[in-house]
Amino acid sequence: MENYKQLSLFQDPARDVRAPVTVTWNAIHGCSKVSPGCLHCYMFRKDEAVGRDPTVVHKTRNFNLPVRKLRTGAYKDLYKVPSGSHFYTCFSSDFFHIDADEWRKDLWNMMRERSDCTFFMITKRPERIRENLPYDWGGGWDHVDIAVTCESQEMADMRLPVYLPLPLKHKSVMIEPMLSPVDLSCYFEDYPGMIESVSVGGESGPDARPCDFDWILNVHRQCRKYGSGFYYHQTGAKLIKDGKLYNIPRKLQHEQAAKAGLAL
Repeated sequence: MENYKQLSLFQDPARDVRAPVTVTWNAIHGCSKVSPGCLHCYMFRKDEAVGRDPTVVHKTRNFNLPVRKLRTGAYKDLYKVPSGSHFYTCFSSDFFHIDADEWRKDLWNMMRERSDCTFFMITKRPERIRENLPYDWGGGWDHVDIAVTCESQEMADMRLPVYLPLPLKHKSVMIEPMLSPVDLSCYFEDYPGMIESVSVGGESGPDARPCDFDWILNVHRQCRKYGSGFYYHQTGAKLIKDGKLYNIPRKLQHEQAAKAGLAL
């Protein structure tokens, strides 16, 4: 099928005793800003710091990472990335960006071939998902999780009515960077059991906007009430707690969030 064979797994699976790994697969790079959450995008900061235009969407040297095979050694001809591994997909772009349309079919083909692994991606463009799914998607692929990001109530109310009715086996919501209180109650009620998890986090970087810990706790209460998973990803650089603003160093933002003990 195209350049890849469908479900072409290992020639001899018994030979591969390697442990699964978690890898970042940035097959494409570059994006364009579509909402307030994009204002201080880390990818833009990094590209601009080295004089590169972050709005130019292009293939990367890791484009075919999932289907690369070993050429020598005890595991010759097996995939370089072991079976059961997890791919964080397109974290330096948006998988559904219009400028990536010409490569998306190849990306789906690779994910189809590597159905022995899982793939996780985040989009701010849920309106482009349905028309850009593979021909054999059906009700969704079990091993692919397409999350939507909603940094504020305005974006939640714009994106979730589009996202939640889509044929996806896994649905999760990212509220990062969290820029306002967000109430998901009506979506939990209108689409019972569909939102598997919600991830929240503050904004990082030198120009980070503050995140109020009360906003975090409110979403946590909603997830607990409706039976959704909850993950507090990071505090962000500026955290308001009990009315006081705290400046959190980058190296402590994930650690401090984990210490809150809010995971569900």
